[in-house]
Amino acid sequence: MKIICIGRNYTDHIKELANEKPTDPVVFIKPDSAVLPKEQDFYIPEFSNNIHYEVEVLVKIKKVGKHIGQKFAANYYDEIGLGIDFTARDLQSKLKEKGLPWEKAKGFDGAAVIGKWLPKSKFSSVDNINFSLLKNEEIVQKGNTNLMLWKIDELISYVSQYFMLKKGDVIFTGTPAGVGRVDANDYLCGTLEGEEMFTLNIK
Repeated sequence: MKIICIGRNYTDHIKELANEKPTDPVVFIKPDSAVLPKEQDFYIPEFSNNIHYEVEVLVKIKKVGKHIGQKFAANYYDEIGLGIDFTARDLQSKLKEKGLPWEKAKGFDGAAVIGKWLPKSKFSSVDNINFSLLKNEEIVQKGNTNLMLWKIDELISYVSQYFMLKKGDVIFTGTPAGVGRVDANDYLCGTLEGEEMFTLNIK
């Protein structure tokens, strides 16, 4: 499986990081080794002093697809999840300054948290899903998929023009404002429409 991530998909998050609003979705890849094993704590890596959480709605691809038309995209997934795109912000800033790829800052071991999955049928619309991240029992990020610049079906269609999608691939659809640093002993909890999707200890 591969992890396809979308950057800069919420206007308020673009503003908080002082980035330019893109004309097309920003796409990057995390390797499968970035997935944090279930029930495992997240250990802050030695190469960074500024690891940020970014909570994101996830989509799991259920069959092979290439050049998928937007009106057919809904046929390629039936599960929705929630996860965290951990980012070594200090390392990312250095790489961006030099015009270099972000992989070291985004694709390191444990940088992709994938919570449990819910059937798409549970939601009246995938374009109207509330989600949030709590850090030490306080809400730090809150979003709704209706605020995405590119909605889920648009993303699947767009990404499939460049990468063949395969069963088990996961798309991270972007993060709202409120990203911030994690420190040892923090406790994170992600919710989708009020339902707990993952919990995580930071070490």
